[in-house]
Amino acid sequence: MNKRTLYSIAGVLIILGVYAYEHFLVEEEKSEIVSEGETVKTNTNEYFLPTSTTGQIVHHEEYSLSYSEAHEQAEWVAYELKKAHLSSTNHKRPYFEIDEAVKTGAAHWRNYKNSGFDRGHLCPAGDRRYNQSAYDETFLTSNISPQSHQFNAGIWNRLEQKVRYWASKYNGVFVVTGGVLKGTTETIGDEYVSVPNQFYKVLIDTNSGETKMIAFLMPHENSNKPLYKFVVSVDTIEKLTGIDFFPELDDVVEDKLEASNSYKEWVFNTISHLK
Repeated sequence: MNKRTLYSIAGVLIILGVYAYEHFLVEEEKSEIVSEGETVKTNTNEYFLPTSTTGQIVHHEEYSLSYSEAHEQAEWVAYELKKAHLSSTNHKRPYFEIDEAVKTGAAHWRNYKNSGFDRGHLCPAGDRRYNQSAYDETFLTSNISPQSHQFNAGIWNRLEQKVRYWASKYNGVFVVTGGVLKGTTETIGDEYVSVPNQFYKVLIDTNSGETKMIAFLMPHENSNKPLYKFVVSVDTIEKLTGIDFFPELDDVVEDKLEASNSYKEWVFNTISHLK
């Protein structure tokens, strides 16, 4: 074997070694990001987090989520919307980014391209305008679900605005939201992202008096109906999704609150059923 051949072999081995080392670094970085996502953050109110039917909970600074690999989206996103979070500041809109903290791999944003559906935020960007970093984090692909534009910009947007109003009125609320993934048949993209037939939003208030909660369940279509027409009990959404929303609450309190579908009790703060 001549020197030229030896040098060629050595060169190939060096190149392979470099690639192997770079791959190791990439995998190590991915592992660290996933591990960071499994760590509960300071601002996370664990007490109000729902159960996960998938076993894959990811904690970001601004919200937590339970990711469903089968449907390539979160089955729920949960976060606290404090009065101090409310802001009308306009930030530069970032690009959507794949959520690297999802161990099984979050869906790519390209699944939505030319699909006819919006990249519908679950934790709204409008709820996180108080700084650029918080705003940017809502553009991770684990925080989006396919929504028709009419629904996203219509009745769903009205509900999001109302939640911000209640966060101001009640000095903060805890929000859990997502699409009903069971029974979905329509998908988009190469990764078959499920298109929910219904979306829900569950709120709990512990700041303005006695603990109260309210739940909304909306068909995935625009509507001019008033919001109270979509109020259901939390129990109803639990049966549809298999999720236990507030497992850390005292069982007696949880059972009574989750059975209620009173819009008036929420709006007028006249909770009396716990007395």
